[in-house]
Amino acid sequence: MERSFKEEVAKLELGSGATFRGEGILAVTKALLQSGVAYVGGYQGAPVSHMMDVLNDAHDILDRLGVHVETNASEAGAAAMLGASINYPLRGAVTFKATVGTNVASDALSNLASAGVRGGALIVVGEDYGEGSSIIQERSHAFAMKSQIWLLDPRPSLPRIVELVEKGFELSEASSTPVMLELRIRACHVTGEFAAKDNRAPQFSTRHVLESPDFDYGRICLPPATYAQEKHKIDVRWPAAVRFIREQRLNETFAGDLPEIGIVCQGGLYNVTVRALQQLGLADAFGAARVPILCLNVTYPLIPEEVVAFCGGKRAVLMVEEGQPAYLEDAVLAALRRAELNAVRVYGKDPGDGEACVLPLAGEYTGEVVLGGVARFIERAAPRGVPAARVREAFEALTAPKRRAAELLGAPLPARPPGFCVGCPERPVFAAMKLVGRELGEYHVSADIGCHTFSTLPPFNLGHTVLGYGLGLASNSAVQPMFGRRTVTVMGDGGFWHNGLTSGVANAVFNQDDGILVVMKNGYTSATGTQNIPSSPHQDVHKARDMGIERTLAGLGVGWLRKVSNYDVAAVAKTLKEAMTSSYAGLKVIIAEGECQLERQRRLRPQRARALAAGERVVRTRFGVDEDVCSGDHSCIRLSGCPSLTVKDAADPLKVDPVASVNEGCVGCGLCGEVAHAAVLCPSFYRAEIVHNPRRLDRLLAALRRTVIGWLQPA
Repeated sequence: MERSFKEEVAKLELGSGATFRGEGILAVTKALLQSGVAYVGGYQGAPVSHMMDVLNDAHDILDRLGVHVETNASEAGAAAMLGASINYPLRGAVTFKATVGTNVASDALSNLASAGVRGGALIVVGEDYGEGSSIIQERSHAFAMKSQIWLLDPRPSLPRIVELVEKGFELSEASSTPVMLELRIRACHVTGEFAAKDNRAPQFSTRHVLESPDFDYGRICLPPATYAQEKHKIDVRWPAAVRFIREQRLNETFAGDLPEIGIVCQGGLYNVTVRALQQLGLADAFGAARVPILCLNVTYPLIPEEVVAFCGGKRAVLMVEEGQPAYLEDAVLAALRRAELNAVRVYGKDPGDGEACVLPLAGEYTGEVVLGGVARFIERAAPRGVPAARVREAFEALTAPKRRAAELLGAPLPARPPGFCVGCPERPVFAAMKLVGRELGEYHVSADIGCHTFSTLPPFNLGHTVLGYGLGLASNSAVQPMFGRRTVTVMGDGGFWHNGLTSGVANAVFNQDDGILVVMKNGYTSATGTQNIPSSPHQDVHKARDMGIERTLAGLGVGWLRKVSNYDVAAVAKTLKEAMTSSYAGLKVIIAEGECQLERQRRLRPQRARALAAGERVVRTRFGVDEDVCSGDHSCIRLSGCPSLTVKDAADPLKVDPVASVNEGCVGCGLCGEVAHAAVLCPSFYRAEIVHNPRRLDRLLAALRRTVIGWLQPA
């Protein structure tokens, strides 16, 4: 797993009077139990992927409360679970990554929002936006507005996050509407403490079951019910939500001693905003700011009366809103104009007003970005009692080291793209694909979401399109007929079970497509922390076993199926060439099997450590490069790209070029040697076995080898 919570889940049983200490996602899980949740589901995806890890580790605790936990096959499946709350007073929660997960779940979420709910329905989404994100740069806000799902964006403080989880269920029930709770990566991992409450067993659960079904045609999303549902949203549910948000004071106002200016910010950006003020000397170390702040823990719906009340009497207000479009900034401007507060100037990201544009239109609002925006706002708004020169000096002092570093370097550092882990079983497959391309000519490759997306980067540069998780084969359906040779699609086993099985394989078999599908069977959804999938080799007792990809493909009618070991580069290349040249007309599937090296090492290293401590014989395989043989052309690196394969200066003074070298990060997968052999490169790689706690026979063989080698070596 990305992380094991087997020890920490004991904190979920803390009751009233105890203090909970931990990180964000664990706190969210505790809040769910304190809220009387009846069922929880989800699909892994950063930054909330380990919420499912927590739930699975806490299975016994949840079972005692009667809480049902479901590991869903996709975000659509997770969102559809919330249908249990439509007719029954069941509180339910699901979690997945936004915005890609929300896109997958959109059909179910739209129907859920239209029908409305009786039991509270909470959607915990990981807002994966910004520099560290691996997805398209969109926001959940647009989806919330489109379907009129209320959106919570809690201030990154454990007490506030926990409170908003609990209030989220209440808001959902008060307005009969599902609620989204978005958590940025820093909120997911923020640590802190809060006063725990007793866990609440749900009214109906796996231990106290429902007696009879409750049918109401008005909750079915078909005309004419849908027209009434839409009217009910506007006339009843919306006003109820606004009333609840105001009465419960879900948004927070922090007073300051500079009444003529203020800052309105998303709840998730409160910490970074206060930190910027602190760095500029306008807040203390405890977060007490001189500038008044309106913290929007509920970003949709926006409450115009709260905005107007906060901005009244101010000359200038800074809107700190991450992402584009500027939904909140536009709404704030509209609210002020309707209230005829025309004297208030709103600073933010408005490109039409050069003076008021102090923050970038798009991109992650990191500490550096917000610091610059706040400094420019203070300088231009010029509030009384704040020396502009002092703020400018503080900003210049904070940013001077970076400017000085840039001057010393003289040029930007070269980009370092992400890549496969050391020993990754997917790397040899792409090395084989490069070799086949050299022999048969270049061919189109439809890539997919997952670790294998790194193949689109150097040194492989394989993959011409990426359209969605499990959609690689579907995206290839129009490309294949247009090419003079067969095209290839790469799909992970996680993507296969998520969407690829139906949208890709079933579609290709049904339409008699003649493409090639390579399934990377590494055993887990590795890109999100190696969570289990139906075909994982190691399942816990609560999951089904032996759901094989091979049998599933055969059941769908795939007639050409081959299985190869990832690390055998020559065999992978041979099989791919066979698929390229086969007379078989139809989908050809190659299953490239090799367990995720990270998961393998996490399992093997403790075993080796225990064996070494017990004095047992342990053999470790390492690879190296013979400097005398290496020619220094580095073809091996260009075809492998393994981080453990690098260069160093040659010991021979007559060799000008650096030679290849294998560093200590090597896990002994053997790819470097396999590539050298398959590509007919120089035979400079050697394989060595390091024996720990050797036995008498090991020592005897080692002595014999040294003797024979000594005879063969010249003096």
